[in-house]
Amino acid sequence: MHRSAPRLSRILACAAVPVMLVAAGCSSDSDGKKDSGSSSAASPSAKKSKATVEAAKFDALPDPCTSITKKTIEDLVPKAKKKGGTAGKSSDLTSRGSCSWNGLDDNGVKGSQYRWLDVGFTRFDSDQALGSGAKRATDDYAKQIVKAQASEGAEKLATAPVTGIGEQATAVTYGLTKTSEDFKYATVVARTGNVVVTLTYNGAGYAGAKTPSASDILKGAEKAAKEAVAAVGGADGSEAPSTTTGSPSTKPKAKTDAKDDAKSGSGDKANPKTTRKPSAKTTH
Repeated sequence: MHRSAPRLSRILACAAVPVMLVAAGCSSDSDGKKDSGSSSAASPSAKKSKATVEAAKFDALPDPCTSITKKTIEDLVPKAKKKGGTAGKSSDLTSRGSCSWNGLDDNGVKGSQYRWLDVGFTRFDSDQALGSGAKRATDDYAKQIVKAQASEGAEKLATAPVTGIGEQATAVTYGLTKTSEDFKYATVVARTGNVVVTLTYNGAGYAGAKTPSASDILKGAEKAAKEAVAAVGGADGSEAPSTTTGSPSTKPKAKTDAKDDAKSGSGDKANPKTTRKPSAKTTH
């Protein structure tokens, strides 16, 4: 009897072990459920944050060569070599496109007036990692202004905001001396939604002709930029300038023409100087 008491104690102690393990297991399960619940609760919030990127306003661009009316081209670039414009090269016309015009209005002994006009469009899609199309366009808008201000050899550089063109617009004006002539430049950078429009207009008088005034060049640039910005809305079905019908049936043809011009290699926005050489020769 005396010897069996310790044995009974050991049996009871061993019997208590499973109860403790079960209790610990229940506690562990309870904690696991709480963790699981908090994890699933955080998940909808993460999904919600991903859905906050604003959709891009425009999903297409206008044909750059028809974004400015024929009447305006005739007024700003008299005697344009190619009235329909020269399309710039682009691998994706839904995201980027440009067109330029240049011409020399020869007035004989009274001298000649040279003009050059270029318009470029850049469209940005909304991206979860990079931000909304509008934000990306706003960032590029600021970069294009800085780029215009950094023109080498620029004289009397001035920058000022412009109202009535897109959601925001800035004009950069300056003078340049090239081919022994004084050129006046005006670049208007504008943003509408997720699209940035950059328009540059410049001119000079040759063979003794009067140099165009900075105010006239700026006025012409603003007029053309306003039409180009309006054409962005027309590309998505809104009313476009009078040279385009805005009908869905005509738009694809305009884009196809721009591609054909780009493939032919006729014209490049990056080479405005090449268009001026013939002008200088003509006046000698």
